[in-house]
Amino acid sequence: MQIRDITNYLEEIAPLSHQESYDNAGLIVGDFNTNVTSVLIALDVIESVVDEAIEIGANLIISHHPIVFSGLKRFNGNNYIERVVIKAIKNNIAIYAAHTNLDSVIISGVNSKICEKLKLTNTKILSPVNGKLNKLAVFVPEKDVEKVRDAIFNAGAGNIGKYSSCSFNTIGLGSFKAEKGANPHVGDKHKTHFEKEVKIEVVVPKHILNKVVSEMIKVHPYEEVAYDIYELSNEWKEVGAGMVGELTKEMDSLSFLQELKTVFNCNTIKHTEIINKKVKRIAICGGAGSFLLKDAIRTNADVFITGDFKYHQFFDAENRIIIADVGHFESEQFTKDLFYELLTGKFSTFAIHLTNVNTNPIKYL
Repeated sequence: MQIRDITNYLEEIAPLSHQESYDNAGLIVGDFNTNVTSVLIALDVIESVVDEAIEIGANLIISHHPIVFSGLKRFNGNNYIERVVIKAIKNNIAIYAAHTNLDSVIISGVNSKICEKLKLTNTKILSPVNGKLNKLAVFVPEKDVEKVRDAIFNAGAGNIGKYSSCSFNTIGLGSFKAEKGANPHVGDKHKTHFEKEVKIEVVVPKHILNKVVSEMIKVHPYEEVAYDIYELSNEWKEVGAGMVGELTKEMDSLSFLQELKTVFNCNTIKHTEIINKKVKRIAICGGAGSFLLKDAIRTNADVFITGDFKYHQFFDAENRIIIADVGHFESEQFTKDLFYELLTGKFSTFAIHLTNVNTNPIKYL
């Protein structure tokens, strides 16, 4: 089993194209062709995590946070980032990160894991992305429609929400004239031919567009395939930042905050004024989510759970929502469990370990 087998699987779930512009998800250190001996899972990669990998014989570390966010100009060991990279390279340990791309997916994502821990129902993306969908329209002879449409669906196109194999099909009459050098599937050379065709239209995520087009062309009978691609401005409701859902029943606000301390195993929660006696609709964002406060308010959430709120940002709640800052590390701690479940559910040819190192840089007195 090679590293690329693992990264390909993780990127089917959380494509790298879903990551934010500032992020650096992917294989940061190592060779995709390396055979995996065992894997160590961590939230962060620090020196003690690399030491642990050396001790247990793991040659791949999978983490949530990338050890490198921007370019390194020197490798002198002057800071923990350089030291981690140097030690990993010296000991032939690869480092892979799935960060904001894993945050953004509605299935098997960081935020969906938090929703699971809180037992939220009716969950959906809090702030869906725009501009990551295309529409593919292709013109196919009537007798070949089914095989072309199936190829498009099998390549991953045609999914809308909880529905698959979605397409719109219009019957029409196509015309063409085969010129010198052509080898037409139907019709005669140098004569205009009219063929009953079906225009198949499907929605395609941008990151798989090339794959879908390639698979479509493979089974299309025409020598020259006529197709159009359009950019869509539609929201993609399966991808985006944060999530929102509902408790199975209303809870007393203070009781709910106490429950959060238990679920997130945190010593303290920073929160705004308790404005409602009861809460039910809950918005969440693993990590630093203050940028989603307006979205949480817009969706009528009673509580917004995240980390890293700054002092003045708490005022922005304006008595319309309860902000519950559980801490950055605390809000993302379940990501290790998520990685473990994904990998053990797919692979059985190598050992998979959860780190014993507490990588939270913040301590509480």
